[in-house]
Order: sequence, then C-alpha cells, then structure tokens
Amino acid sequence: MSVAEHAPAKVNLVLRVGPVRADGLHELCSLFASVELEDRVELHAAPEGEDVVVCPGVAGENLASRALRLFREEAPEAELGPVRVKIDKAIPVAAGLGGGSADAAAVLRGANRLAGHPLSGQDLHALAVRLGSDVPSQLRPGHAIVTGGGDLVEPVALQAIDLVLVPQERGLATGEVYRELDRLRAAGEIAPPAALDPGPLRELAGHTGLQLATALGNDLEAAALSLRPELSEGLAALERRGALAARVTGSGPTLFGVFASAREAEDAARELPGATTTRTR
Repeated sequence: MSVAEHAPAKVNLVLRVGPVRADGLHELCSLFASVELEDRVELHAAPEGEDVVVCPGVAGENLASRALRLFREEAPEAELGPVRVKIDKAIPVAAGLGGGSADAAAVLRGANRLAGHPLSGQDLHALAVRLGSDVPSQLRPGHAIVTGGGDLVEPVALQAIDLVLVPQERGLATGEVYRELDRLRAAGEIAPPAALDPGPLRELAGHTGLQLATALGNDLEAAALSLRPELSEGLAALERRGALAARVTGSGPTLFGVFASAREAEDAARELPGATTTRTR
C-alpha cells in the first residue's frame, strides 16, 4: 500500500518576530501564502526492514524522518509496518520556503493514513508543534496567519498573487538567522516590533496583490542581509525588473518579488539567473 501527499512551499508576506519565549522559541505573527511550488512525498509500506527516508540533497536525519519516528512513538499500537518515504524535492533546501517543514507535515499525514488514522487532528498537531514552528501550519496546507510560537494557525483566503522566486546557491540555517536577529536587537541596531497583532494581517489578507505589495515586511530580513549582504543586490534586481515589492522570505536566503501579472513575472524571471515563477494556490 502507498499514499502520496503534496508538500507546498510557503512565502512569508509579513513576518513579525517578538522576543524569545521560555520554551526557546520566538513569539511570531505572520501572514504567509501557500504557493504552487511543492515537493511530492510518497510513503510505501515495506514487507520488512526498517523505516527509510530518501530525500535527495539532504543527508542524514531530517525533519521528515523525525516526524515518522515521533508518529510511531505517539501511536505504538498502530498497524504500521516498515515504511519507505520518498521525497521528490522541488523546493530548495534551507531556502526559507518551509520545504522541510512541509515534508515533515506530509509524513505525519501520510503515516496516519497508512496506519488507518489512529491519531486525531489534535494529536497530529501536538506532534507538529514538537517538530518546529513551521510544521503545524503545514498539516493542512493553505494560506494562514500564524501566531504564538507557530502553533496557533488561522486559515485565510488570499487573492491570486504572481511571484518570482530567486533561490540562492548557499542556504541559510534558520537558527543562525534568529540568533543574528537577537544580536542586532541587543546591540540596538534594529528595534523589536511594537506589537504582534494579527488583526491588521486579517485585513491585509483580503487585499489585491498591489495592495499586499505595499505592506510586505519581514523582521528576519535585516538579519539575513547582515549575514549575506550580497542579497541586497538581488532585491534591487527584482525591483528593477518590475517587482511591485521584493523581500527575503522567512529566514532566507530565497528572495521573492510580487508582480502585477503572470506575464510580467515570467519576463522578469527570464532575466534573473536561477529565478522561477510561481503563484499562490
């Protein structure tokens, strides 16, 4: 028996980062878009042996293998034999697009299906919280406002947005970017957000692409640019080619630009090395 799951990338349209909480996570308030770029995660029941996770470009244990292990710990009596997980990667690794988190969430969903749904949605959510701040929102892929430490997820509707993504050859570790943000704030170089209020994000979600573009923001962008100053030129290049706005997504280093139409996005992507177009789902 086999099951397949979609694992879409996400782009942070607005990401506000608050102080570090007692559990070591940062308080968050974010509006993100789920996009057409996605990984495909297949889970195949194996007759014998141990669980295997095959993910090109990712060596050793990753979030997907941790997700499968946690699922077994939470559902020890589930009728689930050895599983072979195959991840077809389209989302760049360590790119700030949530690919690893989406894959882990897909493994949780798929393992639960293979085992006959022994865990409830609430059970899966609790496992997702243990895996990381981006995983809970990917259990049900879609646009969302995320608050708390990533565990509070509010689905929202977004109007279609045409995007150009510009991945980088070298990734950025999420933890490193958060540490740099903390350092910059401690040094007084950047200020923390005045408030982490999801209300304005709910209003923003109903706007058009042009209106959204004027309100994009990412508190991690300054930290990503501090670690990788050359990214500034990529943002400027997107704007020169007609982006209504350009930002670093998540912890980076992927850059994205919002465009007024698919044709304008495609024209711009052709002129930017490594760029690709995508659209909100």
